[in-house]
Amino acid sequence: MILITTPGKVGSEAASLLAAAGTPARVLVRRPELAATLKEAGIDVVVGDLDDPSSLQAALDGVSSIILVSPAVPAQELRVVDAAVAGDVKHVVKVTSKASRDSPIERRRGQSEIEAGLAASGLPHTLLRANAYMQNFLVLAPVIAKTSSFASSAADGRVGLVDARDVAAVAARIAAQPQGHAGQTYWITGPQLLSYADVAAIFSDVLERAITFHPRTAEEDRDAMIAAGIPAPIAEQNAQAFSLIATGDAEWLSDDAEKVLGHPTRPFQRFALDYKTAFAN
Repeated sequence: MILITTPGKVGSEAASLLAAAGTPARVLVRRPELAATLKEAGIDVVVGDLDDPSSLQAALDGVSSIILVSPAVPAQELRVVDAAVAGDVKHVVKVTSKASRDSPIERRRGQSEIEAGLAASGLPHTLLRANAYMQNFLVLAPVIAKTSSFASSAADGRVGLVDARDVAAVAARIAAQPQGHAGQTYWITGPQLLSYADVAAIFSDVLERAITFHPRTAEEDRDAMIAAGIPAPIAEQNAQAFSLIATGDAEWLSDDAEKVLGHPTRPFQRFALDYKTAFAN
C-alpha cells in the first residue's frame, strides 16, 4: 500500500496512476466529500489530519511507501516522518522544490527543514525538486478567459515549467518501485525554458486569439492576489517567487523525469490544449 498525504494536483494524479496500474493506493483527506472521484476509482480514502498523530498512525497501517506532498508546513510533514519511522515504511518520496535554508521565500525554507528532518530520520527517501507548475496558470484562467491577458512580476525571466501530471508520474513510479532511487534527488521540469511572453504566444496559438502578457511589480502582484482572495502571507510568497523568476531563479531544465519515466515530459502546448476549455472566452 502506498500512502499519498494530500489529494492536491500532484497527489490526486499520483493516486490515480497507481490505481490504474493495479497498485494499492491510499489518500489521506480532511474532507472525504472532496475525494469522491478518487474513491470511485478504487483508491482507499481515509479521513485524517496531518496535525493528528493518531490519525496518521491509522493511515499508515499496511503502508510500505509514502508520497509526501503537502503545503510544506514543517511540523505537519515531520509528523508524518515520525509516524513512518515508528511504522513499517520502507521508502518516502518527498515532492519538494528549489529549497534552501536561506531562501527569501518561507515555504522554500520550510521545505529545506522538512528535507533535513527526513534525512535525519534514516528513512530511505527520494527528493523530487519540481520547477514551477504549469497548473498554476489555471488560477489565471478566469482572467485570461475574460480579458485575453495576464500579468506577473516574472518580467522576461524564463522557467522550466513542469506539468503536475509528470511530477505525479515520477512520484508514483518511484513509490511503487523504489529500488535504486534511495538517496537520489531528481530535478523535475518540462522540456522547454519559457518566458511568460512565450506562454502568452502558446496560449494565443491554442486559443486562436491574441493573449497578451503584461509585466508588473511584485507589489502589484501581491495586491492583485490579495484582492482575488488569496491570504496575504501566501500572496506575499507568491509575489516573491514571481519576482525571483525575473532574476533567473527558475531558469533550469533537467531530463531526470525522462530518465525515470522513459519518455519526455509534456510541453506547455500539451498542457494548454488539455485545459483549453478553462481558458476559453
